[in-house]
Amino acid sequence: MKRNTLDLPALLAALNPEADLAQRHLWLIHLFEWIRAPQPSTEQAVERVRQLVEAFETDPEALLRLRLWWQKLIDTVDITALLADFGFAPRTAMISEVAERLRYKLLPSTPETVDASELFMLALPDEFDARWLHAIDAQLMARISALIAPDTQQGQDYWETSLLDAITYCAGQILSTGFAPELRLRMSEKNRDDKPFHALIHDVENLRVEVQLPLRTTDRRDAAAAQLRERLDACRAAVASVYTYFEAEGVSVGLVFRLRQVRARIVRVRRLLDCLLAQDRAYETSELLANLVAVGIERRSVRALMSTNTSLLAAKVAERSAETGEHYITRDGAEYSKMLVKAAGGGFVMAFTTLAKFALFALGLSVFWGGMLAGLNYALSFVLIQMLHFTVATKQPAMTAPAMAAKLKDVPTDASIQEFVDEVAHLVRSQVAAILGNVLLVFPAALLLSVGYAHLVGHPALSEAHANHVLESLSLLGPSVLFAAFTGVLLFTSSLIAGWVENWFVLHNLDSVIRYNPGITQALGSQRADRWARFLRRNISGLASNISLGLMLGLVPAFAAFFGLGLEVRHVTLSTGQIGVAVASLGWEALHSNLLWWAVAMLPFNAALNVGVSFYMAFRVALRAHNVSGVERSRIYKAIRQRFWRRPLSFFWP
Repeated sequence: MKRNTLDLPALLAALNPEADLAQRHLWLIHLFEWIRAPQPSTEQAVERVRQLVEAFETDPEALLRLRLWWQKLIDTVDITALLADFGFAPRTAMISEVAERLRYKLLPSTPETVDASELFMLALPDEFDARWLHAIDAQLMARISALIAPDTQQGQDYWETSLLDAITYCAGQILSTGFAPELRLRMSEKNRDDKPFHALIHDVENLRVEVQLPLRTTDRRDAAAAQLRERLDACRAAVASVYTYFEAEGVSVGLVFRLRQVRARIVRVRRLLDCLLAQDRAYETSELLANLVAVGIERRSVRALMSTNTSLLAAKVAERSAETGEHYITRDGAEYSKMLVKAAGGGFVMAFTTLAKFALFALGLSVFWGGMLAGLNYALSFVLIQMLHFTVATKQPAMTAPAMAAKLKDVPTDASIQEFVDEVAHLVRSQVAAILGNVLLVFPAALLLSVGYAHLVGHPALSEAHANHVLESLSLLGPSVLFAAFTGVLLFTSSLIAGWVENWFVLHNLDSVIRYNPGITQALGSQRADRWARFLRRNISGLASNISLGLMLGLVPAFAAFFGLGLEVRHVTLSTGQIGVAVASLGWEALHSNLLWWAVAMLPFNAALNVGVSFYMAFRVALRAHNVSGVERSRIYKAIRQRFWRRPLSFFWP
């Protein structure tokens, strides 16, 4: 049977309940392919289902084979497992679930399976399947039920038993997760005292008894179902209370994954309950199947998994960056002057960093070790700048972007838009001050240090050929523009690492560990341990950002060279310092060289791309993390343009 080539008579003729497992399941797959052939027309798909039902109703021999085929299907494939477990991770670890979803994407499945979930995804893999299943009316579903289960009572009993078993399985998984210590210890005290998970299985079994009693009553059954729903709501509230812990103590992606799994299982139990107790059970069954199709599509999506389970971590990282970023925004003349001074101090330190870079280059090390030492040189310099309370201009955008994104939550009125534009002006002005402070001091400092070095040792820091090569590599005419944008990506990445490390530090309560752990206090002494704890809690984000950025600036080009990519970094402060060293080595003749002026011409673009790319990427992440949407961007852009036209100096000078 070839894909989508069988007509209805051929499908009926191909139905063979005595065929082997794979052929029986292949018939089901081809049946659904025939139904959705007119895609995307939902009406035509439903009409094909109606034609199929009519064909079986008018062909007793085919109908008998269908019922035999259905009996073999439910005997070999556990439908209860499909209802209870489809869409959920078999293990509760995030990494194993990523690997499982990659397997679904990369490795095709076989219809020769007794796993109902595998067969369901093979038979109903398309989003269109959910639409046409949802469109099937109750009357048509009742006719389908009558086809496969002529004994109505027997069919109802089988479906009730399957639904009750699925509810029991789901409840067991909810119970085990609710009793897990990493969740239980993080629930609110009230929820721990209420013990909502303890009686969950009892409520499920009570419902089972009321549903399956020979002389059952609707009132007692509905009361048991209501009790179970209340229990599920209490369990859901207990799980939700864990998120309050995240707000104060940091986010664990693995724990978020487990929370989402248990919340989804609670929702699944409620869906199964709706189907079990529905007056029109046939229609509810089609709704349940349509939902399972949607779940199956999401089950195969690695992107959906990462998005839903890392969004809370992204929000926490953005929140911590926003808190830090507020310190980098200047709003008056005094703060502007302080920023200039801090940036000048950072430029002075970077002048020494530049000379150290050329000294390491002179050692002639291999690419990897040269990159490693260069990265350590950068990292130590950035950490020194942090400890001296100086600043480097390009470190700010990734921190200030989340602070700006957070302000976009409240910009519905013209007045609030003007306030936001004021913040944009403050931010741009702060960046200008930081860049000017870095660049205007790093150049003369590097120049003077190189002249002093030449005076002491009797020869310039760089040979003439090397100095010309440095200027040529920094030229606007070369690929430096692309390298500057790539450096902006590294700057943004370092801010993510900083937020993640700080979250990890807080999540594991490491400041308390350092302050009170007996082994550490014995080694350091109580007072020194307390000082270290306070120091790391205050500076862990900056240390992580600076060290990671330094190592990336040194090592990423080395790794890129291994793959023949030829990537370099163009950090505006370092580039300016390199120009200063090159000019000192070439002497006055450098002023007549086109190489120098093309390199100088590159500096504004270098600064703009370092800052712009880093800010843009951090801003986009922060918008998603803060769930900022529906902002009238055109109004904001118009207000910014008007400010620049009327008061252009406000973007450069307080």
